[in-house]
Amino acid sequence: MNFLLSISRAIDALNTLVGRSTYWLILVSAVVSAANAIIRYTISYSSNAFLELQWYLTSAVFLLCAGYALLHRAHVSIDLVAGRMSHRVNAWIEVFGLIFMLLPVSLIIMDFGWDAFVASWAIDEVSTDVGGLLRWPVKILIPLGFALLILQAISELIKRVAFLRGMIPWTGTGVGPDEDDEPVVEVR
Repeated sequence: MNFLLSISRAIDALNTLVGRSTYWLILVSAVVSAANAIIRYTISYSSNAFLELQWYLTSAVFLLCAGYALLHRAHVSIDLVAGRMSHRVNAWIEVFGLIFMLLPVSLIIMDFGWDAFVASWAIDEVSTDVGGLLRWPVKILIPLGFALLILQAISELIKRVAFLRGMIPWTGTGVGPDEDDEPVVEVR
C-alpha cells in the first residue's frame, strides 16, 4: 500500500503542476478578450480567430483543471448528506462513486474524445468560420483532460482505501469543524 500511496502523491503532484500552470490561461483569455474588444472598437477590425482562441483557452482551463479540482475537493458534493455520516461511511460512498460512476464515465468520454481528435487531426480540420483556427488542437484537450481526471480519481481511490485500512488520516469531504481543505497523503 505504501507503493500505491507514493503513486498517489505523484499523481497529486502532476495534477497540481498542470492545474497551477493551466489556470493562468484564464488571464491570457481575458487579455485576448480585452485586446479583441479594443481592436474592434478602435480600428474596426475583428477576427474569428480571436474569439475561437478565447474559447480554446477556456476549454483548456475547464478540461485540464478537472483533476486539480478533484484533488482540492472543488467539485460538487452533497455536504448536507456527507456531514451527517461518519468518515468511514463517506469513504465507502466515495469508493463506490469513483469505481462505478466517475471512472467508467471518464473512460468512455476519453475514448470518444480520442476518436474525435484522431478524426479531426487526420483531415486537418479547420473551423468553418472565416479566419477560424484548426480544430484538432482543442479536441486533444478532451482526452488529455479526462486522462488527468482518471489519474486523480485513481489517486483519490488509493487514499480512500488507505484511510479505510487505517494507514492515513481522513482526507475527504472537508465537512466538519476539524477538517482542512488541503489534500493530505501521509503514511503512518
